[in-house]
Amino acid sequence: MKNGIVILDFGSQYNQLLVQKIRKLGVIAHLIPFTTSVAEIKKFNPKGIILSGGPASVYLDNAFMPDKAIFDLDLPILGICYGMQLLTKVYGGEVAQAKMQEYGQEYITINEDTGLFKKLTKSFKVLMSHADSVMALPKDFTQIAYTKDAIAGISYAAKKRYGVQFHPEVELTENGNTILSNFIFDICKATENWKIKDFISTKIQEIKKQVGTEKVILGLSGGLDSSVAAVLLQKAIGKQLTCIFVDTGLMRKDEGKLVKETYEKHFDMNIQYIDASTQFYDALQGVTDPEQKRKIIGKHFITVFDKAAKSIENVAFLAQGTIYPDVIESQGIGHAAAIKSHHNVGGLPEKMGFKLVEPLRELFKSEVREVGRDLGMHGDLLNRHPFPGPGLGIRILGAISPDKVKILQEADAIFIEELRENNLYNKVSQAFVALLPIKSVGVMGDVRTYEYTAVVRSVDTNNFMTAKWTRLPYDFLDKVSARICNEVKDINRVVYDISSKPPATIEWE
Repeated sequence: MKNGIVILDFGSQYNQLLVQKIRKLGVIAHLIPFTTSVAEIKKFNPKGIILSGGPASVYLDNAFMPDKAIFDLDLPILGICYGMQLLTKVYGGEVAQAKMQEYGQEYITINEDTGLFKKLTKSFKVLMSHADSVMALPKDFTQIAYTKDAIAGISYAAKKRYGVQFHPEVELTENGNTILSNFIFDICKATENWKIKDFISTKIQEIKKQVGTEKVILGLSGGLDSSVAAVLLQKAIGKQLTCIFVDTGLMRKDEGKLVKETYEKHFDMNIQYIDASTQFYDALQGVTDPEQKRKIIGKHFITVFDKAAKSIENVAFLAQGTIYPDVIESQGIGHAAAIKSHHNVGGLPEKMGFKLVEPLRELFKSEVREVGRDLGMHGDLLNRHPFPGPGLGIRILGAISPDKVKILQEADAIFIEELRENNLYNKVSQAFVALLPIKSVGVMGDVRTYEYTAVVRSVDTNNFMTAKWTRLPYDFLDKVSARICNEVKDINRVVYDISSKPPATIEWE
């Protein structure tokens, strides 16, 4: 889509939040690498450009620098954090290491309540995260906001060039929506052009045009993304779609049964179910390294899926539940440090010879859920917690075996059942049980035991980039612990993970 906002990605950890914030204001936003040429940027026909934050310093020789021709475009530009410092450098100002670095919430005071800061109070809290500061303004720029230690906002109003040292896209910044709205609507003169309500009808027509009368296959996992993609494709092309469900043996308890019943009976889909658990267990025998596990699971999934796909005649298209964060994280947009390999994008090789259909590629998770709701999918499907592509393979720490999988499936099912029965499941963002590769001494019925330890994990988050551990009631945790120890053979100890992200990740591996 055109006539929106283009965001040049310099590696800020908040860039996805920035895209989502702008979309919630009703305007399409595109996050693209800072190396994108002006010619490519023009193809978006943008109403304005945002230079994102990032971890680099503009005064270093290897500083991230976009095509300088963007500054000659007759388009408004907003620089955020690194982006403000970049504007300063390009237009001849001075940036240096700050005498007083600012991390966390700070009060800013605004010099003018017009333009970017129209309709705002004189002082409010913002999130700062910078070690460098603007020391001297470029010619024709004025200071429009400041903290006790730094310049917090700059403006060259005649050229529609603006910069803020803080992050308006995060919840910790007060008035962030108003600042972005002032830039997008008042300065860029953009109009609302992004409505999820219009997405389904538009995408169905696009799918029909792309696919025609050809057959399509899709790897259905039972998770939100692949499920919504499948229902959307089914609505567009009906029986031209065949869904392949590969049971790796690393799924949640009764996952295969749930998928078949849900999508065959309720959505009248063609489902090809493949039990490949033995193959995965054999390949993973003795493997303990989490990245190696991911790669083995991914490799064997491709092998099994490829064989199943070739058993269906005259297939021309492969559909995937790829969503926008997958694209950003897996295709190298930005320069944030890689935490772990991603399973969604690029997983199926080009040699399979299929053309790709990715109907959800432009959407964030919350938008996918909204599309599913509009497609008539019920809440239990849409509100299922995220489940990793490698499945229980990365929730069993250390070596994997069929026995350990069974143990973990039973423990996890108890935790999820109790969350649902106590009306907690939809109040937390993600919850699961992990199995540790250590045993400890216990006592059951006056008999000494030496069994595994289970970790109960629950987090609350708006975006999964940061997360806080859930303050579940003690009585609830007591019941979960008692049930797991009493009902699951080989577990005699349950611990509750009270680590947030950061410093931990949500999953253990």
